[in-house]
Amino acid sequence: MHAILATEPGGPDVLEPDEIPDPLPGPRDLLVRLSAAGVNFIDTYRRSGVYPMPFPHVPGSEGAGVVEAVGREVRDFAVGDLVAWASAPSSYAELVVVPEAVALRVPDGVTDEVAAALPLQGLTAHYLVTSTFPVLEGQDVLVHAGAGGVGLLLTQLAAARGARVITTVGTADKEALSRAAGASEVIRYTELDDLTTELPALVRDLTGGRGVHTVFDGVGATTFDASLASLRPRGGLALFGASSGPVPPFDPQRLNAAGSLFLTRPTLGHYTATRDELTRRADELFAAVAAGTLDVRVGATYPLAEAAEAHRALEGRATTGKVLLTA
Repeated sequence: MHAILATEPGGPDVLEPDEIPDPLPGPRDLLVRLSAAGVNFIDTYRRSGVYPMPFPHVPGSEGAGVVEAVGREVRDFAVGDLVAWASAPSSYAELVVVPEAVALRVPDGVTDEVAAALPLQGLTAHYLVTSTFPVLEGQDVLVHAGAGGVGLLLTQLAAARGARVITTVGTADKEALSRAAGASEVIRYTELDDLTTELPALVRDLTGGRGVHTVFDGVGATTFDASLASLRPRGGLALFGASSGPVPPFDPQRLNAAGSLFLTRPTLGHYTATRDELTRRADELFAAVAAGTLDVRVGATYPLAEAAEAHRALEGRATTGKVLLTA
């Protein structure tokens, strides 16, 4: 089969198309012919060596496709089913082995591309607004990277729960996308000379001097200080990613001095710890898409063989919404 190999730790150039043997499903696995694979920052961390990985390896963990074969102990899926997944390794390939435990049934009315684009970022947005810091009607929340894949979904879900959503973006085009997703206020961080001081001042101006109840921050190093300074007393910061790099160690006393703040570094696996929790979240998301109340923006698609270009675009902040590789 055709697949993409990360040949060694490094930049996008280490991603090379190759022919490798077809994988074989185990007794509780599905063998899926890929329709599209999601491209995510975690793929770039693994490719670059930030997250330890064996080399060479086939990157990717998210996608959607049609079941071609099932293991002998599989009970809930059959050949021909359209399935999606957020956490099956080696997804940049024509054939992917997907454990039944992580496979998601895709309902009628949801396309292959949307099914591939939704799991990782949709599940992340869902657990953040429903479980990490449950968003309530009348709250003010700040979402960084409001035109990104998670940002657009987070904004829609938070606005649907009655919150006023403030987002940060980099360009006028991204501002328009963020407002269309439901953002009440949009701040272009590229127009600020000092993000750490100017962003919190703008946020407080928009909230009567109080600050926001919650900040959802997937950017990390460049936004962390501004995020903390944008919170009201007893507010919460969900640091769910680090697209600009990891946050350096800091003194927890800062949380006390800033108003008894809450800080968490959540990850999807802990919020989909059981099959029931995973499918409940996914079913709610797919139902919202099918009903037309949740829009999943696919910002760019690349052929599987052009995975390196997709990584360059993602890391260069040249994308909005979801980036996909199509088989």
